[in-house]
Amino acid sequence: MNKQLIIKLAILAVVTVLLCIVLAQIGGLVNERQARQREAEQSVEQSQAGPQTLLGPILTRSCKETWTPSKDGVQSRSFLATLPPAQLEVSGGLSPETRYRGLFKIHTYVGKLAVTARWDDLVALTPPPENAGGRIECGDVIAMFSASDSRGLRKVELKRDGHVLNVRPGTANAVHASGLHAVLALPRPGEPLELNLALELVGTQRLAIVPAAGNTTVALQSSWQHPSFSGRFLPSDREVGVSGFSARWQVSELASSAAADVVAGKSGLDTLAVDLIDPVNPYVMSDRAIKYGLMFIALTFVTVGLTELLTGRRVHPVQYLLVGLALSLFFLLLLSLSEHLPFLVAYLIAAAAAAVVLTQYAAAMLGGWLRGLAFGGGIALLYGALYVLLSREQTALVIGAVLLFAVLAVVMTLTRRLDWYRLASGNPQGE
Repeated sequence: MNKQLIIKLAILAVVTVLLCIVLAQIGGLVNERQARQREAEQSVEQSQAGPQTLLGPILTRSCKETWTPSKDGVQSRSFLATLPPAQLEVSGGLSPETRYRGLFKIHTYVGKLAVTARWDDLVALTPPPENAGGRIECGDVIAMFSASDSRGLRKVELKRDGHVLNVRPGTANAVHASGLHAVLALPRPGEPLELNLALELVGTQRLAIVPAAGNTTVALQSSWQHPSFSGRFLPSDREVGVSGFSARWQVSELASSAAADVVAGKSGLDTLAVDLIDPVNPYVMSDRAIKYGLMFIALTFVTVGLTELLTGRRVHPVQYLLVGLALSLFFLLLLSLSEHLPFLVAYLIAAAAAAVVLTQYAAAMLGGWLRGLAFGGGIALLYGALYVLLSREQTALVIGAVLLFAVLAVVMTLTRRLDWYRLASGNPQGE
């Protein structure tokens, strides 16, 4: 085999390894910026309020049973009687607000919600004794409402039969301690109860609601165009468009154990939730783009190598290195620009800059402007294909597979008449 060819291939292998190191360093910078983004989110959560999970209203009552066994003295047990509502209705809207920590954007919201809870009767709050001769004594009935970060509760108004109740901080519940409560007068036996809660709260990115009721209906709307519905239950109806989204959930106690878990004093309850996500997060997009970096370099080197074979124009390994560096630094340029500009604008600027530099360099490297323009056009097509891959996450695999197969087909077509044995012997023209 041609000794010079072996040496050149070995040098190109070293060049490729060096470029992989460059790509890895840029990838590390992306990871560092993502970590700082998370720190900025935590800073906003600490200064304002974090993701919110809402529970209630729930009725509770502290009770104590005493009884006297035949041999032992007086015994007693204390427990908390808990009664979720038979019907829970939550409606309202979320107004997105963007906060900044330096360069980093954090998505928060202001929610204005109306909550209606209904109980058919309150018999469960006057439990019978469990022991023979037992006597039950219970305290006041407390209506509790839990918010995972009570700092986000800006305005709260709780009404019963049109009368505003005195709301106090804390829930008087050890498991779900953050929130508020109000003391209620016990209604007459068999009389239903309805509570109306109007609140304004702030949170970061996520709002979750616990469907702790016999039947729960939630209706939310917002001007945010990119919601992500999560939790244990997806909306039964939803509309997402350029003006925002609206969603409606319907959950019964047959589908969720949340009401029973609240009564049992458990944590980790079922939720239905919506997240205000950013689908064009510059760090996520840059990280995904870098994963295609090695493929870009390989395709470009194949193109230059084919030009060498088909035209006889020799390209030095240093020129391969400079071309590879230009391709690699595109990702660094993309990352830095996307922190200040919309991602599409940053991508167009970075791609145009790389294509122009590579076009004029290829014109000198390959011996003519026509070849340089063809090379630059190919680079522009690669960047266009990469953006399609980034923007079409669900179909990225099939698009990438088709493109790679097309590239292979072109290479095989252009080299189908090459005599690889003569090429390896250093006599490509068969002299």
